[in-house]
Amino acid sequence: MGLKKSDVSENEPSESYLGSWHVNLIYIDGKKCLLFVNDKTLFNFIVPDISRAQIRELSRIFKATLECVLSAEGVPEMAKTKIMSEYELIQYANTNSKSVLGSMNDLAFHYKYHIQYEGGVHSYAVPGIIKKLNHMPMSALDFVLPIEALKAVYANAT
Repeated sequence: MGLKKSDVSENEPSESYLGSWHVNLIYIDGKKCLLFVNDKTLFNFIVPDISRAQIRELSRIFKATLECVLSAEGVPEMAKTKIMSEYELIQYANTNSKSVLGSMNDLAFHYKYHIQYEGGVHSYAVPGIIKKLNHMPMSALDFVLPIEALKAVYANAT
């Protein structure tokens, strides 16, 4: 990503409704893809076929794609605005959450399978795959759907 050691925060992020996100670089059909997963809800999305130059714009890509995915999921405008306001300032930190990393590995497997099955990283089906995986029960959430976990966080916050 081109981050220097001084760019990585030592502090835990301040408390917010959704909190931290993890991002991993995965390869599908030899193409770089970014997999984003929220720590609390396991709400997730992928940005397929990304260049090295684009990766250096990670904050912008994260915010733009998150807003699109929230819209596609029908998240109400007020909740979407609240979510997006939490990420006006983005910091980077290392992680050691084995639970989230395990869920990310599982999601990466599912994204690879579904994207390859549906025709590759440029397939029109990628938005539907994102939706499908956010409607898949996750064992780390006691088999709650990530979209339902996301909605519960904001239902309790208002």
